[in-house]
Amino acid sequence: MKNFDVLIIGAGSVGVPLSFYLAKKGLKVGVIEKRASEGRGQNRAAIGGIRATFSDPAKIKICQNSIEQLKNMNDEYGKDVDWMQGGYLYPVYDMNTENNLKTLLKTQKKFDLNIDWVDAKKVNELVPGINNTNLLGGTFSPEDGSASPLKVTGAYLSLARKSGAQFFFNEEVIKINLKHNKIISVETPKEIYSSEYVINAAGADAKEIGELMNINIPVQSDCHEAGITEPVEHFFKPMVVDIRSDEQSANYYFYQNKEGQVVFCITPKPPIIGKDNDNTSTFLPLVIHRMLELYPRLRNLRVRRTWRGLYPNTPDAFPIVGWAKEIENLFLTVGMCGQGFMIGPGLGYIVAEIIADNTDKYNFITEQLTLYRNFSGEEMLK
Repeated sequence: MKNFDVLIIGAGSVGVPLSFYLAKKGLKVGVIEKRASEGRGQNRAAIGGIRATFSDPAKIKICQNSIEQLKNMNDEYGKDVDWMQGGYLYPVYDMNTENNLKTLLKTQKKFDLNIDWVDAKKVNELVPGINNTNLLGGTFSPEDGSASPLKVTGAYLSLARKSGAQFFFNEEVIKINLKHNKIISVETPKEIYSSEYVINAAGADAKEIGELMNINIPVQSDCHEAGITEPVEHFFKPMVVDIRSDEQSANYYFYQNKEGQVVFCITPKPPIIGKDNDNTSTFLPLVIHRMLELYPRLRNLRVRRTWRGLYPNTPDAFPIVGWAKEIENLFLTVGMCGQGFMIGPGLGYIVAEIIADNTDKYNFITEQLTLYRNFSGEEMLK
């Protein structure tokens, strides 16, 4: 039996950064992953956006922390993760959306988010050539940005291993043994593990891990597709998010990465429930029609490839973070709703402090994101 202070199930967007921050605090950390290497679940399907632009205090705080960790990654640890601070822009073309976003600004500013309403002229400066017909302006958060999911996860894996964390790949959790409402061991086909604390960071498999302990974790995945173009000279900086809905899609978003490639994604409507990772022939016609209507300058770019990933969603589009009531040494970091990449670094830092330092300064996060909420709310900028 291998023994640890903390055992993390899942080496993805949350599990890998968390392993580093825990190990950095001197804890003996083990990470179990059923795939062959880190980030092979939904992390590799992320497009790279990192924003604190949300509608609630918990996600704002977590992602502000993520931004701090990643923008300082090169200076602090010598890890270049392609961090770019281009901001997030939400262009607006109707009064109803304008009123909603301006109302939301009051809440966002209350929680120290650097965001403001900008007029149509400023939108044109940020995204030269954007469709001006009925353009009213938009909200812009300049501190948001982007990074490479591959480089971020690789950097955290290297840092975690140097700090003493151990990773066990190609091992699927098949049994979790309980005694007196406490996990006493975790089994894979290869090994048995024991740990003072166990963290469920299993992404799209979080519900199945919960079922091994008879805990209902309301996470259900749906499918999203993304694509990337050839690299060209940089001509706009922000992540552009069009939150208008039509008959086939809820929203879409795109940005130009550090290498000059335009990366794009769309939210299908209705959601495509399941765990199918095969890309389709319907994605490009759907997303390109919307992107070119908003930003005609993209017309002559050539698409290099498309792919599909999963959004492990909760009913209210907020993550589940906190201790399980039924099992005293189980901590949950699940249901990231397709935002695990941007949430992971900040959440890893925060959860490490909760576990290692026994701090209560993040109680507002665990209280809001508890498994035991009624899931009746909804993230406005999900």
